Amino acid sequence: MQILKRAKSPILAVLLSTASFFAARVAVAAEDGAAWTGYGGNKGFQRYAPLQQIDAKNVAQLHVAWRRAGLDPVLQEKFLDLVPSNYLKSTPTLVNGVLYGSNAIGLVEAFDAVTGATKWIQKPLPVTLKEASGQGMRGVEYWRSGNDERVISLRGDFIYALNAKTGEAIKDFGDDGKVYIGIPTSDHFGSRQTSAPLVVGDIIIIGGTGGNTQGNGTGDLGLNKEAVPEDIRAYDVRNGRQLWTFHVLPREGERGLETWGKESWRFSGDMGNWGGMSADEELGYVYIPLSAPNMAYYGGHRPGDNLYANSIVALDAHTGKLVWHFQMVHHDLWDYDTASPPVLADVKINGKTVKAVIQANKVGYLYVFDRKTGEPVWPIEEKDVPQSTVPGEVTSRTQPIPTKLPPFDIQGIKESDLMDFTPALHEEAKKVADQYVTGGVFTPPSVIDPAEGGKKGTLSAPGVWGSGNWNTGAFDPDTGFYYAVSRTEPTVYGLTKLKPPATLDYSIVAAVNPNAPPPTPPAAGSTFAPPPPMINGMRGGLPLPPTLPSGLPLLKPPYGRVTAYDIGKGERKWVAPNGDDPAIRANPALKDVKLPPLLGNSGRAAPLLTKTLLFLADASDAVIGRAGIHADAKLRAYDKATGKVVAEIPLPAGATGAPMSYEANGKQYIVVPVGNAAYGSGWVAFTVN
Repeated sequence: MQILKRAKSPILAVLLSTASFFAARVAVAAEDGAAWTGYGGNKGFQRYAPLQQIDAKNVAQLHVAWRRAGLDPVLQEKFLDLVPSNYLKSTPTLVNGVLYGSNAIGLVEAFDAVTGATKWIQKPLPVTLKEASGQGMRGVEYWRSGNDERVISLRGDFIYALNAKTGEAIKDFGDDGKVYIGIPTSDHFGSRQTSAPLVVGDIIIIGGTGGNTQGNGTGDLGLNKEAVPEDIRAYDVRNGRQLWTFHVLPREGERGLETWGKESWRFSGDMGNWGGMSADEELGYVYIPLSAPNMAYYGGHRPGDNLYANSIVALDAHTGKLVWHFQMVHHDLWDYDTASPPVLADVKINGKTVKAVIQANKVGYLYVFDRKTGEPVWPIEEKDVPQSTVPGEVTSRTQPIPTKLPPFDIQGIKESDLMDFTPALHEEAKKVADQYVTGGVFTPPSVIDPAEGGKKGTLSAPGVWGSGNWNTGAFDPDTGFYYAVSRTEPTVYGLTKLKPPATLDYSIVAAVNPNAPPPTPPAAGSTFAPPPPMINGMRGGLPLPPTLPSGLPLLKPPYGRVTAYDIGKGERKWVAPNGDDPAIRANPALKDVKLPPLLGNSGRAAPLLTKTLLFLADASDAVIGRAGIHADAKLRAYDKATGKVVAEIPLPAGATGAPMSYEANGKQYIVVPVGNAAYGSGWVAFTVN
């Protein structure tokens, strides 16, 4: 227990010629219905809509009600050189029959909930270079006081406040409707902020800014130990005035400084929130998961536990003061962010209602706390873990392990985890795995041994992309069930000794072969293609997981799954695969093998819960993380009690964000953000009648 008692778009610099250009084009109104009032559905981030018109009897009849491009055609036609992202992150927010979403270049669009028709689009303002490089966000927030209704959004280095009815900037908010949130000490242009803002009362809370690694000429490729801390900040929703800052990396005189040895607090950074936040407005607390310290794979320069990295922090929303915290990973060496949004849940345990917060992380554990005190609801024990053999590294002796709820994905690499479709394939998998150091969860990275027969580093699961991520977690307040969505992909943590101008001693990101050609693209439908660009011979700057000689994955399926827990009883109820991989099925090595109905999709799928069903879509390969569907995709409806697939509904492309549901004009709708290179990006709405 750890409680506080002890630029590709210069067009954006141009004002549109007339204000009427972005006036409402369609005036069809939607009746008020069940609202989805934020990125996570509600402040507790339950991803739950209390709707039941769409149920197991009619879900197979879902059809497209409307489609909307990720960038309104009017804007696209006006600026022909716009290149919208295929990675449309935004889950819309519904208020009074209007959907609000961050589009494919990060501007807010308002559209009719019944027809999908445009109501207004945020006007590009005169901007500096810093503003021109914004991108789409996972969501926007709505705030109202009397007749004053505002949409709050983030884009690049700015917070925007817009009139919810017209889209006009609120002139008395900051500088003509925007507040600069960039970090003055950083030399970057444009943050990689992805977490939606959170409005609690009259306070806007943001989770820090990304992309702030300081450079010495080597670039942000995992070669440097210096970075900028991504602090949590709060602003007045009315005027944009900054109210408070919580330092994710303690400063002199602050609690936790002692956990950063060798004065590493002077140059370390990152650790911001990028996956989502939640709030208990009655308590006035906000719950914020924090990510890993910069370049987490080697930490010889930062001995100690390194607070508040890899932690959940509960802050007083009005003051920013720390109420309690818990660190899930001490002295992170695996990039095991606490990236999943905290989910607030009132659960009955032994007949008593407990106001809990459920926190998942990349490691694949669920940590459940009393959200007022931070006391663990189920025991969490510090247990001994393997120690590092890397020169200069000082591994934490223990890690906190939940003892009640079993993990929601595999941890470490065991022989029983290896591909076993046939005895021959299993033998191949063992030979590949034997080339690496393997072990249980928290087996640390190791130095690559170049000698013949030497180990090629540590092979571990979860990998750097984690099993749980921003997409993990939904809670059903009717049943007390929590649903954890995960993916299975290992990482090779093979460290290489670095030379100047790098300032890190070791990294898993190093020059392998700058002239290495990209690998052959996979067959359509594969979920194992690595879409990020080549950097020094590696995809996205990170080594690819090893495969069998046939190209099959080293591990057995499922490669994507959903796990249901009864939180009140502390039990795992069922596990089901999500999605499939046609390319694996087509592999010649499996010609005569009878495969299970679903192999699982290794992309990042986010859940949606209604009163009757659980929905999960195939994730798109446009989502970063080297996974996802490349061609046809499906939205699946599951029986919440058993995990049985009830229906599969075709999607024009894989999902790039979390689905949501609402009611308008007497109909229930389900909206899914989708995208890929062939389709582009957009929102697709489904209904049954």
